[in-house]
Amino acid sequence: MDMNALPALGTFLDPLALAIVGGGTLAGAVLRTASGDLARGVAALAVLPRRRFDAEELVVQVAALTRIARRHGVIALDRSKIEDPDVAAAVTAIVDGADPQDVGTLLEQRRCTRFERHRGAWELWSGAAELAPAMGMVGTLLGLVGMFAAMKDPQAIGGAMAVALLATLYGALLANLVLLPIATRLKRRARHEAQERLRLQPGLVALAGLEPNSGRIKEIAA
Repeated sequence: MDMNALPALGTFLDPLALAIVGGGTLAGAVLRTASGDLARGVAALAVLPRRRFDAEELVVQVAALTRIARRHGVIALDRSKIEDPDVAAAVTAIVDGADPQDVGTLLEQRRCTRFERHRGAWELWSGAAELAPAMGMVGTLLGLVGMFAAMKDPQAIGGAMAVALLATLYGALLANLVLLPIATRLKRRARHEAQERLRLQPGLVALAGLEPNSGRIKEIAA
């Protein structure tokens, strides 16, 4: 294969086609997305290089909290340092006297709320993936209009044809190689975290079933 026969890389670069596809996709994504989901979708890019959520350390922490509660009473958990917001919220509810059913409902609500926030983030990128090919078609139509308007000027026809063809190319590449992979990875991470957080529920529900002051009662009885 003759490498000299291949077109130069600069042949595939057209600022106008890039502006139409990139600018149109960005504008459409902003217009169709709530501001909160827009911010979360952009911020979610930072989590892609990180490890997926693993609940194992939190499961171990819940087991340790259960041992403390059995020795000193559930009230003793009020002094525990807990970084995970779901575990912290559940322990606070337990200390305040919530029963196992209430704790289970609280954890389920928080899990669903977090999943919906994650959904808003990945839908930003999946929506942009839908918009990019459409913007590529818009660029193609604009390029064709430019071609027909410049039929008497052969030099102008070439530029308009480049816009028409490259806009479609940019839209397809942007959607399938950038936007859709981002959306798919965010969606997969959200589902994984939701499944992992289910592992916390049995231990915290069991913890809610302990007597609030069991440790204190044992001391008095002794």
